[in-house]
Amino acid sequence: MVHLEQVVIYIGAAVIAVPIAKRLGLGSVLGYLSAGIIIGPAALGLIGDVDQVLHFAELGVVFLLFIIGLELKPSRLWVLRRPVFGLGTAQVMTCGVVLGLIAWLAGVEPKAALVVGFGLALSSTAFVLQLLGEQKQLNTDHGRNAFAILLFQDLAVIPLIALVPLLATSDSGGIDSIQLAITVACIVALVAGARYLLRPVLRFVANSGIAELFTATALLIVIGAAVLMEKAHLSMGLGAFIAGMLLAESEYRHELESNIEPFKGLLLGLFFIAVGMSVDLSLIASRPIDVFGFTVLLILTKLVCIFGLAKVFSLANTVSTALAVVLSQGGEFAFVLFTLARDVGVIDNDTINLLIVVVTLSMATTPLLFLANEKINQWRDAKKPDAPYDEIEREAHPVVIASFGRFGQIVGRILRSRGIPFTALEASASQVEVVRRFGNKVYYGDAARIELLRAAGIDEARFFVLAIEDIEQSLRTARTIRHYCPQLPILARARNRLHAHSLMDLGIEHIYRDTFHSSLALTESLLTLLGTNDATSKNVVETFADYDERLLQRQYAFRQDEHQYMQSVQEAAAELETLLNADRKHDEAES
Repeated sequence: MVHLEQVVIYIGAAVIAVPIAKRLGLGSVLGYLSAGIIIGPAALGLIGDVDQVLHFAELGVVFLLFIIGLELKPSRLWVLRRPVFGLGTAQVMTCGVVLGLIAWLAGVEPKAALVVGFGLALSSTAFVLQLLGEQKQLNTDHGRNAFAILLFQDLAVIPLIALVPLLATSDSGGIDSIQLAITVACIVALVAGARYLLRPVLRFVANSGIAELFTATALLIVIGAAVLMEKAHLSMGLGAFIAGMLLAESEYRHELESNIEPFKGLLLGLFFIAVGMSVDLSLIASRPIDVFGFTVLLILTKLVCIFGLAKVFSLANTVSTALAVVLSQGGEFAFVLFTLARDVGVIDNDTINLLIVVVTLSMATTPLLFLANEKINQWRDAKKPDAPYDEIEREAHPVVIASFGRFGQIVGRILRSRGIPFTALEASASQVEVVRRFGNKVYYGDAARIELLRAAGIDEARFFVLAIEDIEQSLRTARTIRHYCPQLPILARARNRLHAHSLMDLGIEHIYRDTFHSSLALTESLLTLLGTNDATSKNVVETFADYDERLLQRQYAFRQDEHQYMQSVQEAAAELETLLNADRKHDEAES
């Protein structure tokens, strides 16, 4: 039984270890694992009964599988079908078979080797997605392919979890037909119950208007499905996943996810702490060659296999390398599979202890490998000669556009529709490639270089559109224009008020702030939908826009005085409220 003092220890250890791990760039998972190692029997010994805690904490994995099921709508799978079912299947099968053969050659029994191989083939979904998210690389080529592979791994966990108990039912290594029939019957019962009972129950509870009752119902669905599978001697996670998947198209999907998410986060953290507590430090001390040898072997095997498969699927070298690095570790579902295999007697306890240490160490190396790969890429890029800027055809177009991203492309499309020629410059080679694929004419070059601007016809241009998103690059380009072409009118994009004030320092008058006009348009529509007549909505928004433009000019005079600037903001809020109230009373009097 978990005592209140133990709860304080768990929370205290997590609160200390996780922020430190994240500050070091190692991620929260390693923070939880470290916290578990420190408070566990192998170190401080503050917690004794690890197995009991681990069994309870498996609910975190159950909730995780339920949420994964909620996310797996058929439409999402269809979009990612090639990387998910192609590259994902190839990764799990190749790594599972190779690692299983290595385990068998190392003396592990065939059934156990099968579980070991496919358990180690899985990578850490939580760990990898967090690492890529922190580095803003989820939308890169390797980030998208990593997500697709992890998605398939999450799917593959389900049959693997179902397979482990079945392996324990037959000494010959075959499948027990009776147990298989029970498995099928339980899954059919769960599917039928979810289809014909869950939605009416959720609708009834939602109509009650009691928020905590809906939370209780969500917990009942997850735990109930898990218990049903456990009674059939299957994994609790299998039931939770099926229940989630069946509710993926439900109108209550988001509400269910938001209610389960806090419990999932807390219990999954507790699960990682419990796994850390189960790490046998004495094993590392007594068998360092085995522990570190198998860890290196695991990482190298996955690196080679994943890199090779990525090349087979025609991915670039840098993408293949990054993909192999981020997926080179063992994952949290390996802990689940190995713990389940130990409970049903497929794998002995000594092997499980060794595998847990190996997986934990492999996870610890991932941030280091990731950082090393980033440094190598930076070094390689630094040694590459800069791509030569494009030769620009000498044409006297009336408009020059600097940066052809989202902002600049809209300007260009409208000008083209009116038959007005322009010259577009873009400093990002990758953006130039993307834009050209859609048939747009754009030149690669830095608009802050006067020789490039003159080649683009800046001396004959009538207007210059400064659409650059990066503030420093925008100001650098504006200074160049102001220095060499002081009379040329500049229409500039500004990221915020401070950027606008910096542009005003350069004498630029035509400034258009990001999101300002789109937010005004949205507010006008919102007022109308709330019952305000169209004319009043338009007048309110125009009044605000005029006032804010005047305020921008007024604040420019004391932009360097923070105290006076903040005071002006407070005074402006009260002044604007008075102005709009006066307009409202005038409208009410006339109506």
